[in-house]
Amino acid sequence: MRETFLTPNRRTYIALAAGGSAVLLLAAFGFQHVGGLAPCAMCLWQRWPHAVAIAIGALGVVLPAAWVALLGAAAMLTNAGIALYHTGVERDWWDGPASCSGGGGDLGAMEVADLLNPDAGGGIVMCDEVAWEMLGLSMASWNGLACLALAAIWFAAARMRATA
Repeated sequence: MRETFLTPNRRTYIALAAGGSAVLLLAAFGFQHVGGLAPCAMCLWQRWPHAVAIAIGALGVVLPAAWVALLGAAAMLTNAGIALYHTGVERDWWDGPASCSGGGGDLGAMEVADLLNPDAGGGIVMCDEVAWEMLGLSMASWNGLACLALAAIWFAAARMRATA
């Protein structure tokens, strides 16, 4: 059988999983810059594992080793954990960081004019408020579910042979 990029193999699955992270990261930027939904601190935390997974995916396309795929899975499981934590903060299941939840610990260090001026970094978005929801799930919840699905693809990549 002639091997193509679309032949199911480790390299293809790694590219698919990394591409999923790229789509989710672009969607987050779209919600922010096109939709006008500023991210809270925990939303920003969830972007980093996607960026790491994209970098791991670039490595994995060149070096399709099982350990690379396992690193990608670890990035997505980390992100799913952050998303679950964020969902719990949004739903009042547990307390969130003081800097972006109820107490607003970092707010005291800011000038009133800066708090009211979005261009100066004001308009802080609280982590314990749901800014967007679909079918009863927040953006953090949807990200967590997507990360679990992407982790499954990374794990499938690790179990496959490197080439067809």
